[in-house]
Amino acid sequence: MDLSLVIMAAGLGSRFGGTKQLVEVGPNGEAFLDFAIKDGRAAGCSQVVLIIRTDIEADVQDHLIRQYGSLDGFVFVRQDEFGPQRDKPWGTAHAVLSTKDVVNGPFIVVNADDYYGPSSFQLAADAVAGADDKTAALVAFQLSKTLPEEGSVSRGVCAVDGDQLASITETHGIARGEDGVIRSEDPAGDLGDDTMVSMNMFAFPQSLFGHLASQWDEFYAEHGDAPKTEYLIPDVVDRLRGEGELAVKVPVSTEEWIGVTNPNDLDPARAKLAHR
Repeated sequence: MDLSLVIMAAGLGSRFGGTKQLVEVGPNGEAFLDFAIKDGRAAGCSQVVLIIRTDIEADVQDHLIRQYGSLDGFVFVRQDEFGPQRDKPWGTAHAVLSTKDVVNGPFIVVNADDYYGPSSFQLAADAVAGADDKTAALVAFQLSKTLPEEGSVSRGVCAVDGDQLASITETHGIARGEDGVIRSEDPAGDLGDDTMVSMNMFAFPQSLFGHLASQWDEFYAEHGDAPKTEYLIPDVVDRLRGEGELAVKVPVSTEEWIGVTNPNDLDPARAKLAHR
């Protein structure tokens, strides 16, 4: 199986205030994406595709050369050169679509600024190994293992029927209260520690690109003049699932997700990654 790892590294990092995807978080100067590269390769990914912006390409390449000694085995795709120009990137589904000419088989998609853990990548790889072109996977995480020490977050709350995805509900303002209960603001409600959530870790067949292209044409026709509206992977997946075009497995990772939203999240993340 010719499995690719696609790392989405073109985000602006607006809330963080800089190039979050290159911030050193590991004990040897690793960025989050370095853990993804290591774990993805260990799970069988033979190609690493990095989706970047033109203005950070040199910095990304310099970082990779420091970590790996060369750029061998890496493919770079500039999202800002794919499709219409706009200050804000067009979203995660547009980012993945920009890789259509370099990905030639099934692939795993992850964010560049999240730590998912090695077993999560193996779950994603196993889910698409030998699968047909209508089978995908969303690796879900237990909500309690994705919460920051401070502040609230948004998560895609997953409903599952057996081992298949039934729906994803984008849920905002999630935080643990002083009484220990996890609550959300929109939609409002209580959530269990073991609630399954999406952290944007997917595995797809190559056939996804055809669906991405057709839905992108519809999206752009409707939202082409909007400065911030995004074309997002969960929306594409939910539509394809609803139309019967894609069956989405939901393997559940037991890993602790680690990420940063604001600069004050860095020290806790570094402490957790110190021995990984």
